Amino acid sequence: MIVEISKEEAQELMDKAAKFLTERRLGSPSLMIIESLRPLHFIGSQLLYMIAPFAELIFNPTEYQKFACTLENDENITYLLNQIDKYDAEFHFKLKEEKRKIKELKKKKKALKKLN
Repeated sequence: MIVEISKEEAQELMDKAAKFLTERRLGSPSLMIIESLRPLHFIGSQLLYMIAPFAELIFNPTEYQKFACTLENDENITYLLNQIDKYDAEFHFKLKEEKRKIKELKKKKKALKKLN
């Protein structure tokens, strides 16, 4: 069982978790859930240790233990929330840009149809 990890490893894991959540459009719900359960982060990390034998069948055991260890520290929770917010904003910006490009292409297509 991993007891302590470096700050860099913790941030790397939090980045990975934030990207995972935002790529699946779960940024806003995860922010709300994590923020509301923030006072219970230590209990949550202990719960992750408790279900570890089952979860490690699905996830990489080393990374899973490291992630459970990172949730014990409040600074890591704050970092995770900030990263989710950052990646969620980037994701929505890219989404808006793609929608804008699609609208422009539709307008061009409509204009070409009128010319023919």
